[in-house]
Amino acid sequence: MVVFIMAILVIVGWWKIFTKAGVAGWKSIIPIYNIYVLITKIIGKPWWWLLLLCIPILNLAMTVLINVELAKAFGKGILFALGLTFLGFIFYPILGFGDSTYKRAIEPEVVDAKDYDL
Repeated sequence: MVVFIMAILVIVGWWKIFTKAGVAGWKSIIPIYNIYVLITKIIGKPWWWLLLLCIPILNLAMTVLINVELAKAFGKGILFALGLTFLGFIFYPILGFGDSTYKRAIEPEVVDAKDYDL
């Protein structure tokens, strides 16, 4: 039951973080795609960082690095990033529901009309 509550806290926290960053909240609940969106849209890093998460040992360092970049994107420091890494069920909701604001500009998705038969 405790693990279930912790998972719900992380999910709700991620939803609010995505919403604060200008990304649709539902994208935070789709496995793998949520990490892709976090890396490419919210923290602004290349897509291949997702592949680095698949390499044993390196994935631990990448998790810390991604959380550091996420904390920076919301104006937080390294200690907050370590909180996100090791106590995510507490720090993700704090980031999502707290008064911190997203500091980076999100790139709007551009759809070219000529790609579709209208």
